[in-house]
Amino acid sequence: MRGFNLLLMLGGLLSVSVMVIVTPLSLSGQLAFGVGSVIFGAFLNRRIKSSWVSYALIVISVLTTVRYLFWRVTETLPLGAGFSWLDRVMAAGLLGAELYALAILVLGYFQIIAPRRRKPLKLPDDPGLWPTVDVFIPTYNEPLSVVRPTVLAALKMDWPEDKIKVYVLDDGRRDEFAAFCAEVGAEHVIRSDNKHAKAGNINAALKNTRGELIAIFDCDHIPTRSFLQLTVGTMVDDPKVSLVQTPHHFFSPDPFERNLDLFRKAPNEGELFYGLLQDGNDYWGATFFCGSCALLRRTALEQVGGIAIETVTEDAHTSLKMHSRGWKSAYINIPQAAGLATESLSAHIGQRIRWARGMAQIFRRDNPMLMRGLKLGQRLCYTNAMLHFFYGIPRLIFLTSPLAYLLLDAKVIAGNGLMIAAFALPHLFMATMTNSRIQGPYRHSFWAEVYETVLAVFIIIPTTLALINPKLGSFNVTAKGGVIDRDYFDADIAKPYLFLFGMSILGMLVGLWRMLRPEAEVETLLLNMGWTVYNLIILGAALRVASESQQRREQVRIETQVPALLRMRGADDDAVVEVGETSDLSLGGTAFTNLGLLDLQRGDEVEIALLPERRMLWLPATVRRLDDDGVALQFHDLNIEEQSFLVYVIFGRADAWLNWRNRENRDRPLKALAEVASFGLEGGRIFVRTLIQSLVSFVRFRTT
Repeated sequence: MRGFNLLLMLGGLLSVSVMVIVTPLSLSGQLAFGVGSVIFGAFLNRRIKSSWVSYALIVISVLTTVRYLFWRVTETLPLGAGFSWLDRVMAAGLLGAELYALAILVLGYFQIIAPRRRKPLKLPDDPGLWPTVDVFIPTYNEPLSVVRPTVLAALKMDWPEDKIKVYVLDDGRRDEFAAFCAEVGAEHVIRSDNKHAKAGNINAALKNTRGELIAIFDCDHIPTRSFLQLTVGTMVDDPKVSLVQTPHHFFSPDPFERNLDLFRKAPNEGELFYGLLQDGNDYWGATFFCGSCALLRRTALEQVGGIAIETVTEDAHTSLKMHSRGWKSAYINIPQAAGLATESLSAHIGQRIRWARGMAQIFRRDNPMLMRGLKLGQRLCYTNAMLHFFYGIPRLIFLTSPLAYLLLDAKVIAGNGLMIAAFALPHLFMATMTNSRIQGPYRHSFWAEVYETVLAVFIIIPTTLALINPKLGSFNVTAKGGVIDRDYFDADIAKPYLFLFGMSILGMLVGLWRMLRPEAEVETLLLNMGWTVYNLIILGAALRVASESQQRREQVRIETQVPALLRMRGADDDAVVEVGETSDLSLGGTAFTNLGLLDLQRGDEVEIALLPERRMLWLPATVRRLDDDGVALQFHDLNIEEQSFLVYVIFGRADAWLNWRNRENRDRPLKALAEVASFGLEGGRIFVRTLIQSLVSFVRFRTT
């Protein structure tokens, strides 16, 4: 009886949903429905905090979106005799982009319906029962200054010395790396070739090591001492767990954060994935390997033939293979390592191109919807992750569709402007409101459009070619640890945005001219011009991101408050000692506050003791700057013991990154839109300046 009642309720809900989707309404009726949906959703969103409200908003959002697309398919396609081939082609492209957006919206809601929020599990009391661990740090062309802190931190992880070995997998085969490893007690591993890049490097090491578990860190991802303490317990508790993934956390700003001055003021591009989506994947048993900051079980890796070598996103492909064999995975959303973000926009785009091409390769070779051994939830989560990287063409269509009407008079949507708005705006408002509620702490509204616009043009060809032939293309390593010695506008990267921005301006001018004509379709013109204004905001923000900001320091200063002592160099224990704390720290120096007792001058030689856990080690330094806030110090060349201690103080403490994330800075869509619009306006100024400079250069060229 209970099952019958449940089926009856589900049938009723389905019937109501179908009625909501297919019932035709007049313009006034659709306006009332749309406004009512948005007002009801806003009331629920503002008044009630229960997770059930989130589910209700998801339902309303999906219904308004599907209703809009049902209307689009049945009422607005230019199929009659009065429409041209251009109308039909452009309309088909836009409808395809909208159907893609619907798929991503629904799959995204499914993926994050119940984030797991897994907690670390306790290890056995007897350390003798703990498994052996091999730590792999693959490197190719990164300088030793980038790799050194990762190795020193890995050597200090809390684990029995007889049960852990640290291996530097050096595909660059460099003598200085061998000497460094010999000095600090790590194993320097090389091979005769670089076949299959990082995946081949790890697989070669797997054949010559014996640890039960494999911890993998990119060479710039510096682990905390507690990494193994927080992850191994999950492996010990369940022998079927093949992977424990932790977040990729970055202590330096990515190009968006640096160029827009948003570092730690708003969630960065990766925060949604590591802050929410991986927890959602974990609920469905679909957490996948991200290449670093992870613990893997050797037997699981060996069963699938090691790290996958068929695609350039070997990490996700490997976990897909393990899941298809029945292995489990886990995600512990506690930052336990920190690395360097990409320094320049061009490097950032190159990295994303590789990710996009790799996901397309997997989709082509081992489509999760067809692969044997996966559960439904795993299939859908993997499919969403892969389909996400096909946004290049849809994003370009959304940026150009209003121009097709304004410039070419293409009937992209064969309908009245007011009717289009009455159907489209409720869907857009509800999607924005729902995602803001669910994703608010991890991504602010409208920023996804900026991220996708910056990358869209560049990922179209790699993803398309990967679908045609997964073997096309090559592996590229993301450079880390560089500097940007001046402010400059990356015109080469920005060419697509400049062109689209210029075409959008032209579309607006043509639209204004068409408004003056007696036969003007005013409502449709206004709709497309409003759409173009929004696109100009997004494109302007993309132009603003392409304005690279100077970054001179090779060592990133990190806001870290650590108790410290300061004294003149060479002083004995009875000398005057200043007690204070650091305001920031880097491997190159520190800022020390609460200065007052010592009479210091610029250039003085001093010693500072950092006391995160009341450990005492005096580090030699030179005073570089004095001001009202304190003193800035530059460390001298430190020996290995001093370097290791400094790495521990900055990166290795168990609580190093626990308070780093700002979860209080929640999303407010209107505020976020205003913020994006302000960057869009700055981008508009960049466009005008670039246009004037190009015209001046052209005139000079012609006159000479």
